[in-house]
Amino acid sequence: MTDHALLLVNLGSPASTSVADVRSYLNQFLMDPYVIDLPWPVRRLLVSLILIKRPEQSAHAYASIWWEEGSPLVVLSQRLQRAMTEQWTQGPVELAMRYGEPSIETTLTRLAAQGHKNITLAPLYPQFADSTVTTVIEEARRVVREKQLDIQFSVLQPFYDQPEYLDALVASAKPHLQQDFDHLLLSFHGLPERHLKKLNPGHCFNGGGDCCRDASPEVLATCYRGQCLRTARAFAERLGLPEDKWSVSFQSRLGRAKWIEPYTEARLEDLAAQGVKKILVMCPAFVADCIETLEEIGDRGREQFREAGGEELVLVPCLNDHPEWAVALNTLCERAPRAL
Repeated sequence: MTDHALLLVNLGSPASTSVADVRSYLNQFLMDPYVIDLPWPVRRLLVSLILIKRPEQSAHAYASIWWEEGSPLVVLSQRLQRAMTEQWTQGPVELAMRYGEPSIETTLTRLAAQGHKNITLAPLYPQFADSTVTTVIEEARRVVREKQLDIQFSVLQPFYDQPEYLDALVASAKPHLQQDFDHLLLSFHGLPERHLKKLNPGHCFNGGGDCCRDASPEVLATCYRGQCLRTARAFAERLGLPEDKWSVSFQSRLGRAKWIEPYTEARLEDLAAQGVKKILVMCPAFVADCIETLEEIGDRGREQFREAGGEELVLVPCLNDHPEWAVALNTLCERAPRAL
């Protein structure tokens, strides 16, 4: 037996569209200190308040995009897992979710019981953030420590600027970009500004001197917004898109905190007001379509754009299980450094 397993990890999903399952999922997600980085008593109070109304609203949103096979995020991640079994020849390919099932704990425990001591941990997030990459790594550490598992990890690093990832992104999007369109909006998941300032206290978010865009390599290593901007520019350059044909925005705000800008909702309205009639929207922070792409952009975003005067919004699918993505991901995982 080749003793080197690959563990793909994505965000996760409720077990079903029932309000109870959505509440359970949101509670686990929002109580993660890497997601809401407030002291436990404050976080518990805030999340309890959110859980009064949010589960019912979110359950309706999930129901609107749920597939017959289940959650789109989980189904697409499973398809990627199957595609990766043809690429990764060193051992089994497993899939876990940071929140919900299958859990990191269950999957790692099973792999250890099967005798796999070397595991490449692959958080499926192109750009770095504590609320995505760090929490996956820390959960894996916790499981190994508390279960006393004999496991050595290699960890896939953020791959926002890696040629293999960017080439796969272009390959998956190119058929959709061959149609006529007025503007391409690259909408990334948002983060509270404080998450960035905590890692890099000198951060500024001025429109003029954009320290994220001009970040040094040291700052860029943990600057989510800077990495998003690098991904977007590298993608546009590969396709030869002129500067006025594309732009970047950030979606999925929660709460009243100041989040990184520009906001996707505002950008959609501005573009419609500028006379843009047909817009394409990509979401390169996600490697699999999910509620944030299918419902937030594909449904609500489309409706908002039309109400603001636009005519057509086309959601470009994420990488999902595109063949070139599976090949690229295998290459990236093969060179993942030993860590943990």
